[in-house]
Amino acid sequence: MPSDTTLPGALGWTLWYVGEIAFKWVPGFVVSLAGGQPADTSVASAPPPTITQPVRVEDVVQFLQNTSAPGTYDKLYNDWNVLVAISLTLSLILAAWLVYSVTRVFQLRQAEYKHFKAVAHTVAAQDIPKTRLRWNHILEQANSENPQNHRLAILEADIMLGELLDELGYKGETLADRMRQVPKLNFNTIDLAWEGHRARNRVAHEAGFEMPPHEVRRIIGLYDKVFREFGFIEE
Repeated sequence: MPSDTTLPGALGWTLWYVGEIAFKWVPGFVVSLAGGQPADTSVASAPPPTITQPVRVEDVVQFLQNTSAPGTYDKLYNDWNVLVAISLTLSLILAAWLVYSVTRVFQLRQAEYKHFKAVAHTVAAQDIPKTRLRWNHILEQANSENPQNHRLAILEADIMLGELLDELGYKGETLADRMRQVPKLNFNTIDLAWEGHRARNRVAHEAGFEMPPHEVRRIIGLYDKVFREFGFIEE
């Protein structure tokens, strides 16, 4: 085990394990593969040859053949194909597992993205202001072919105009009273609001009055401009 006084922390542990693998496990594996036996301490073994010159890469094989014990190099050479086959098989298995893992992670991320996108879309739909929902319903009524729906669309739009004036702080017994208090400088579309309100009064009070479909849509468009000035029906 590495000492705390040699190298600090993870670096010391890493070097210790590298040393264990390089100088114990690898030589032991090679000896086992070559069919060698542990050295007999009772018999003096010949000292390894002294290396007096650098060994070039192309001479490594010849050097190992000359310096190995009798039969050890031939055994290692003959069993090398077995080692290569085992290593290749393990590498292919690990590579296949890696590809599978990466593919599954990608699939999971795609599924999570679709799920979060669906949840976000659902939350956005639930967070639509009630005024926007009411206005969408008014637009549907104004675009229908039923004259009764046209009448209801204009009446409901005028009710929303009264609610807008209430939010802006204008008070009065009737909608007309509140609209008379509005300074034109603070309400650019006040003339449009008056035109829409007068059309509402004809629909509400004139018996048998029926407004043409294109005129209904024009009046609803006037209310739309008023509401958009104050962000009353934001998308």
